[in-house]
Amino acid sequence: MIRRILVCAAVALAALWAESADARRWWAHVQFLAGDRLQGRDTGSAGHKEAARYIAQEFERAGLRPKGVDGYSQPVRFRKLSIDEGSSSLALEDSGRVVPLKLGDDAYFSLRGDLDPEVKAPMVFAGYGFSVPEKNYDELAGLDVKGKVVIYLTGGPRDIPAPLLSHNQSSAVRWARLKEAGAIGIGIISNPRTTDIPWARARLARLLPSMQLADFPPDGPHAAILINPDRVNLFFEGTGHTLDELLDLAAKGEPLPKFALKAHIHAKVKIATSNVSSENVVGFKEGSHEEWKHQFVILSAHLDHIGVGENLNGDKIYNGAMDNASGIATLIEVARQLKGKKTARSVMFLAVTGEEKGLLGSQYFAYAPTVPREAIAADLNFDMFLPLFPFQRLTVYGLDESTLGQTVERVAEKAGILVQRDPEPLRNSFIRSDQYSFIRRGIPALAFKLGYAPGSEEEKIFKTWLKERYHSPSDDLMQPVDKEAAAQFNKLMASIALAVANDPQRPQWLPTSFFRRYAK
Repeated sequence: MIRRILVCAAVALAALWAESADARRWWAHVQFLAGDRLQGRDTGSAGHKEAARYIAQEFERAGLRPKGVDGYSQPVRFRKLSIDEGSSSLALEDSGRVVPLKLGDDAYFSLRGDLDPEVKAPMVFAGYGFSVPEKNYDELAGLDVKGKVVIYLTGGPRDIPAPLLSHNQSSAVRWARLKEAGAIGIGIISNPRTTDIPWARARLARLLPSMQLADFPPDGPHAAILINPDRVNLFFEGTGHTLDELLDLAAKGEPLPKFALKAHIHAKVKIATSNVSSENVVGFKEGSHEEWKHQFVILSAHLDHIGVGENLNGDKIYNGAMDNASGIATLIEVARQLKGKKTARSVMFLAVTGEEKGLLGSQYFAYAPTVPREAIAADLNFDMFLPLFPFQRLTVYGLDESTLGQTVERVAEKAGILVQRDPEPLRNSFIRSDQYSFIRRGIPALAFKLGYAPGSEEEKIFKTWLKERYHSPSDDLMQPVDKEAAAQFNKLMASIALAVANDPQRPQWLPTSFFRRYAK
């Protein structure tokens, strides 16, 4: 028995030392940030504050100078919204018949909006519920939504370019058009065939607080609910339509029907509000070129996760190892790798808060940057890049939108890494992380993940992770991680950062990019 224990210990020790020093350093950051001690790094929590201090210390060790408002810190103020579900209710009402809905089983409230305490309104199903004027696509054309709650299925038509499709499905853009058409609320049906998180797990997050930026007035639907796909037919009763019909049409790429629902929705919601403060962490490496050093290439990653939530398989801490301690660890390691290397432009390292609350920390920075907005040349964002298998392919979100894509392809080719576009545009990854906050301000930006070939074992690993670990307590330090893949990813990101910072040509939107219109 003793011999067996010694052999196992020796094997474990050999495996540890087989890892490169770069891999061990990256993993050490992940271990600290995703350890139980930090309790999931919820925005404004004690664990988040401790993580921010750790990052500031690591930035200083890497030779970065502070670029916050207070040293490395940029304070961000939030309104915190918490639902009193026991005093809230949903019901369907049709010709005097009332069908109460069970919160969490049938549907639940989204707190991301400007919710009224009570809403009683008719409903209409609007297909995918958005429009893309550039492609003459409009789900709202000829549809009366005035004074109604608009129900829609997530997803969209296949013939619209992925970044454009994602942009028009973003909550702000979608709601602006629904509001202009007179809608007062939304009801979201997540397509169960394409969604990342199954309903049984997604419903556990409904009691977690939501947040809004205190310095921005709230804007959004006056009623907002998420509907269990298995209960959608309760809403469709008497219309002649079913969810299976809609899912089959979506799978074939055919248009979805639009129709009025017979029932009205009656929503009562009670919300408690409080004030919370958090922070972005900002450091920079000054450029060496007398003129270009006043331009900044931002490397960003979000620090926050979702904290302590509902118990799942005996665990309540949502550690967020891959989402996104991994990206913060990369941010730190890239800063270390660039120490002592000259960059013509300045390079800013930005750890943002409030990503899980709706990209709020990056939105705040993009509108109130600690340098002039016109000085920001680009953003390269690291979020949940998923080093779960050997690094051979790089998925680049926004590859065809700016000259940054060409730079990445050139650097990756030298490293022997194959670059690919978003393989699953309907997941809307292009708008679901902090690069999107910079894009909306006209700044060229990219995001990255380890890529995979269609039908490969790597694709299976990627999708299984999303289904089983994404926004789950099992995204922890016990999961299998390819640390060498992470180290190789970090090295490539450092090379890309150097290439962008030293390129004589400042990054530009391509003439074909929709997002060029935001440049100023």
